[in-house]
Amino acid sequence: MVTGTGLTGTVRAAVLVRPRTIEIRELPLPPLGPDDGLLRVEACGICGTDYEQYEGDVPPHDYYTPFPVIPGHEPLGVIAAIGARARERWGVDVGDRVAVRSGYGCGRCEACARSEPRSCRVRGGTYGFTDVGKPPSLWGGYADYMYLAPLSVVRRIDRALPAEVAVMFNPLAAGISWAASVPRTRPGDRVAILGPGQRGLCAVVAAREAGAAQVIVTGLGRDAHKLRLARDLGADLAIDVEREDVVARVRETTGGGADVVVDTTPLAPESVAQAVAMAARRARIVLAGLKGRRATPGFFSDDVVYKELSLQGVLGMPYEDFERAVEILESRRYPFEKLHTHSFPVEQAEQAIRTLASGAGGAIHVAIVPGAPPQAA
Repeated sequence: MVTGTGLTGTVRAAVLVRPRTIEIRELPLPPLGPDDGLLRVEACGICGTDYEQYEGDVPPHDYYTPFPVIPGHEPLGVIAAIGARARERWGVDVGDRVAVRSGYGCGRCEACARSEPRSCRVRGGTYGFTDVGKPPSLWGGYADYMYLAPLSVVRRIDRALPAEVAVMFNPLAAGISWAASVPRTRPGDRVAILGPGQRGLCAVVAAREAGAAQVIVTGLGRDAHKLRLARDLGADLAIDVEREDVVARVRETTGGGADVVVDTTPLAPESVAQAVAMAARRARIVLAGLKGRRATPGFFSDDVVYKELSLQGVLGMPYEDFERAVEILESRRYPFEKLHTHSFPVEQAEQAIRTLASGAGGAIHVAIVPGAPPQAA
């Protein structure tokens, strides 16, 4: 190993040491070899999984370590230092801004060959879920700097984009996967998106990009600002499910039912039955919102049979959708700046997570932004 960072000193990092407990620690900048790099974090997006991790609800498995970890699996930043072989392999250099995929892998298996290290079954890992005790410790985006392992997947992204917009590559890639790639959305399809969170709103963009003839978004009364934003992003109709019969309204508006239904609602098992009820014959239903292992009321599998429906669960997204997300962000065709509502410095990581989970202050997209001014409690 060589010291190739050209930097010395320590890095602030938010370490999740146990459920609901984050400590701000000073960790040393790592030495680098020819195959790895160092990212100066500009922003790290926060998603629902961060809250589940914070609460202790993410079980350990092959590439997830629950504690202690530096959370943050949606990092965006600038290459601060890089080894010679990593520079050649990634096609980036010091000063380049990059989006970083959450997974890193062994580099030898079929999944890694597809740029899908999160599916690596040999020796893969995930940023934000790697034991802080594993050298060189900086394995998550809730920090000033993050280590880039040799088999990272990075993609250069326009430095002129505001960091809070550029970091939306992850939720947008999810929206593309869930509302376009997985259900094979075609021009003319009628698409219903259940839930106006950041990924649901990104799914609106994805459906529009896929050529959908109609895009409908549903939400609760407290989501009024999100439903308005859905219209700004291209939705034809936004439905408050507390004021209207959502199934009847979707079926009426679409003339018989949606061809594609994307359920992004978390911890709301009743939405699965609604998705089936509002679906047209031979529709494709994508289940993306986790329900906390709660039973689904009103779900009858016979309806799936009689309608010949396809149900698909999703987790993550393929590399092609990651690439497409960056391209759409760089195109500036959509007002993504309206999605970002809160930036928190590293030392307020706990408040950032709780803000996203509660929706306080109209939260939609929340990010850790090192150097951001402190937010009021």
